[in-house]
Amino acid sequence: MALQRIDHADDHMQECIDNCLEAAQVCEWCVDACADEEGMGRCIRLCRDVADVASLHARLMARDSGSHEELGELCADLCEACAEECEQHEHEHCQACAEILPRCAESCREMASA
Repeated sequence: MALQRIDHADDHMQECIDNCLEAAQVCEWCVDACADEEGMGRCIRLCRDVADVASLHARLMARDSGSHEELGELCADLCEACAEECEQHEHEHCQACAEILPRCAESCREMASA
């Protein structure tokens, strides 16, 4: 049975957790797919950073850490930079990042300012 809801998470936090986990997944897919492509170093580095930071941000929110607000700003910044990079590439995985990451950035900024 999958976890339905974290008790301390309001709707905004739960949405941010979901967006961060989705961002981490799409970035892991993108990194794997780009590994065989020449000239994709910046994309790979940004996607790896997003995957790591977004999954950490989700974990900190899930455990109600007092540190998740600061990480939210960093996550939002990385998501925006990665989406901008991925937008430049026509690969399906890059386009998926460009579509998903702005939602994550928006919800992370909302959590950081809450």
